[in-house]
Amino acid sequence: MSARDDDIEDSSAPLIEHLAELRTRLIRSVLALFAGICVLFIPVQGDFLAEHVLRFLLVPIEETLRALGDPAPTLQYTSPQEYLFVLFRIGLVFGFALAFPVIAHQMWRFIAPGLYKSEKSAFLPFIIASPVMFMAGAAFAHYVVTPLAMAFFLGFTDAPSLFANVLSGAVDVDPTAVAPVADQGLKITFFGKVNESLQTSLVFIMAFGLCFQLPVLLTLMGKAGLVSAAGLGAVRKYAMVGILVLAALVTPPDVVTQLILFTVVYGLYEVSIILVRRVEKKREKELKAQGLWFEDDPAEGIDDDPLMREFDEDAKK
Repeated sequence: MSARDDDIEDSSAPLIEHLAELRTRLIRSVLALFAGICVLFIPVQGDFLAEHVLRFLLVPIEETLRALGDPAPTLQYTSPQEYLFVLFRIGLVFGFALAFPVIAHQMWRFIAPGLYKSEKSAFLPFIIASPVMFMAGAAFAHYVVTPLAMAFFLGFTDAPSLFANVLSGAVDVDPTAVAPVADQGLKITFFGKVNESLQTSLVFIMAFGLCFQLPVLLTLMGKAGLVSAAGLGAVRKYAMVGILVLAALVTPPDVVTQLILFTVVYGLYEVSIILVRRVEKKREKELKAQGLWFEDDPAEGIDDDPLMREFDEDAKK
């Protein structure tokens, strides 16, 4: 066997070990996800936990319908499997949220051996901050943005969904007394679907959860030296335009909601600049302690470097 074959064989052993470890970490992550999904289908007070989560997510649309005069808000599903698939979607999304600590731990255990001690101490806070900021964005979307969006969308309806209950026999009253026959044209009534209403809530939660990752992302990039506080401040006007475009895309055509999103995301951008500036000051302090920081002229420090002096002397010879 040649020396080249020995090198190839020696290098394949660590690769196989890394792949085996990755497989183990992925299996544990998948099992954690499966356990999280199963938790959502535990019966609680006669219903699955996923159904309680669904009702919680649909609270904004329920409160909006009640404010519009509907005493019994109702959502429907139009295919036999639709409601089950809705519960599976909730189980997948929130099961992943429950399993995220385990998944993050498994991924960290896989990549940590390849990091220096300083890199571990620098990277770990961002792993903790990321889910915290995502939850903050999700809470902001659920309690502030979604109610405003639902009020805007449903404000165009001219007939509450009580008619659906009356016509289906849910309310034992004379239909003509509640919904008299109209001879002035077509009545447009809101009959909400469960999956579409859930989709709207999840879109807002995901959008704002990702927007709230902005300080984490920019601070991490600042720590890696990819961005600077001065650079972020210089492109502030372009960032404002980008945030306005983002607000127009992910929110309904409601000026109030768009202004709220713009104010929040731009505030996070300014917070990111402050955090990046703090990272730069910390790095500057560490470099000064090591004697590697030159404030005025870097050439002065180079001239005082004994290695560079020796190199110049050799060059002159």
